[in-house]
Amino acid sequence: MSTRLEKDSMGEMSVPEEALYGASTQRAVLNFPISGRPVPYPIIHAYGIIKWAAAQVHHRLGLLSEERTKLIMQAALEVAEGKLDEHFVVDIYQTGSGTSTNMNVNEVISNRACQMVGKPIGAKDPVHPNDHVNMGQSSNDTFPTALHMAVAQELQGRLLPVLEKLQVSLSQKGEEFWEVLKIGRTHLMDATPVRLGQEFKGYARQVEHGVDRVHKAIKALAELPLGGTAVGTGLNCHPDFPAQAIALIAEKTGLPFREAKDHFEAQSAKDGLVEVSGQMKTIATSLFKMANDIRWLSSGPQCAIGEIALPATQPGSSIMPGKVNPVMGESLMQVCARVFGNDATVTWCAANGNFELNVMMPTLGAALLESIELMSNAARLFDERCVQGIQANKERCQNLIEYSLALVTGLNSKIGYDKAAVIAKESARTGVPVRKLCLERLDEIGLTEGELNEALDPVRMCAPNASMVGGGGG
Repeated sequence: MSTRLEKDSMGEMSVPEEALYGASTQRAVLNFPISGRPVPYPIIHAYGIIKWAAAQVHHRLGLLSEERTKLIMQAALEVAEGKLDEHFVVDIYQTGSGTSTNMNVNEVISNRACQMVGKPIGAKDPVHPNDHVNMGQSSNDTFPTALHMAVAQELQGRLLPVLEKLQVSLSQKGEEFWEVLKIGRTHLMDATPVRLGQEFKGYARQVEHGVDRVHKAIKALAELPLGGTAVGTGLNCHPDFPAQAIALIAEKTGLPFREAKDHFEAQSAKDGLVEVSGQMKTIATSLFKMANDIRWLSSGPQCAIGEIALPATQPGSSIMPGKVNPVMGESLMQVCARVFGNDATVTWCAANGNFELNVMMPTLGAALLESIELMSNAARLFDERCVQGIQANKERCQNLIEYSLALVTGLNSKIGYDKAAVIAKESARTGVPVRKLCLERLDEIGLTEGELNEALDPVRMCAPNASMVGGGGG
């Protein structure tokens, strides 16, 4: 590989000839060959917007020439649009402030500007990476700013639409399955009847809460620390820069970003990101529960619950012909497990804010962005390849109701708990359904056939305000 020589404050460094990054980035490449995974591109793209906004404001304030401003803005937009992604090569597990990534951005924009005017890469003329691209900034305020921006944009543009669509699909299934009566289950044991539609509407409501939680998460990211520079004091930053630059960022992204009320809090603490991760964990908990329920409801299908049928997406066994597994639910559940683990990572990283700076931000950002990406992809596929194609097995649902001991609960208000328990125990011992046993002893229990059928009517039991006098806990 052919190389060129570049210099930084530590001296000369050989850099790949075609790379738009410089000596500082190359040092990081050599120092951190750890995971082979660069800092997530949403952070890099957010950085492009920061540098684009910074150049405009500094020109407006009379601190940057028109020529340099135009060059930085054009190169920064190329970064923001992902056109220069191949030049961002610093590993996630780098300096904890993200300094190497900030310099990676500064050097790429500087060298791209040199290219635009026909100067050699590395010339630092007409645009210097530190003096011009990084003017009025520090890694310590730009990296957390980019992190907030990237997470908020991914939540808004990627996860939110997926959850909104999944909520609609589940609601539609709730309507479709409303007339299907089935046995309820508590403690994994038979309970009183419910509507299959009630279960699916419950899942839809969980996801609806998830949508609300995404909105809350975005709100938690609104304050940006840009303008605090090294420690929060704003040293070397024009006092008008933060508000004006953040206003441009908000306009560009369409998100309600604003300057942090306290730059020391915004740079040293990462509580807002922990809050976001907590919302993600809660959403993952909802999705795990829903996916696991649907997996169990489809189990069997002949020799277990089998109340619903899932779309067949692929063969389920290399040895058992015809076997089909609930793979989309399993995929989503594994993603949720990863989100739970990432939440622990985010918590530990955020807790390691020492005095004026957090020094575990790249890993924090990578974990949180991975959670958003994985959950968005898995939930979308679960919706498209599972939920939308679920079918109800009405006959199976009805048969399980009739053979359930829990049906006897409808007799509590007619004959009392103790007498109803005797019937339930006999049904369990003999295998004779509750309804049939009761029909054989109408005189003994003091009911007419009509009164019995009314008491054991699963439709009545599914009503929201069904009177279940004498009932107890689940």
